[in-house]
Amino acid sequence: MKKKATYIVLASAIVAGAAAAPLAGVGAAVAQDAAAGQASFAKCQACHAVGQGAKNKLGPELNGLAGRKAGAAAGYQYSPALKNAGFTWDQSSFAAFMQNPRTKVPGNKMVFAGMKDQAEIAGLWAYLTRFSADGSSK
Repeated sequence: MKKKATYIVLASAIVAGAAAAPLAGVGAAVAQDAAAGQASFAKCQACHAVGQGAKNKLGPELNGLAGRKAGAAAGYQYSPALKNAGFTWDQSSFAAFMQNPRTKVPGNKMVFAGMKDQAEIAGLWAYLTRFSADGSSK
């Protein structure tokens, strides 16, 4: 009976390891996307800030962006178009906005032509979502 129990334990360990392996890959991919996103954020830094001590600049600070209503960063003077855009920032709305800010929200103040590379946009989102509303890392 001891042999049978050993096989069951071994089989369970193999299955558990096989199930965990893809998840470990997902975590690594997200970290990789965030690292690429941090590099992409260099394009945004002239107008936006993120992290501890971030303040509004020409554009609003981007801490706690995920789940925030568009046009709602405290202390920033948004265009009426973005104030009344009626959406909450999530990966989908962010991707649409970053592809072409003027098409997603006509009349907004952002003077950026947009990003065409979906992987770059996904990486930027992964990077920005690492910051809580107070600028601390999640």
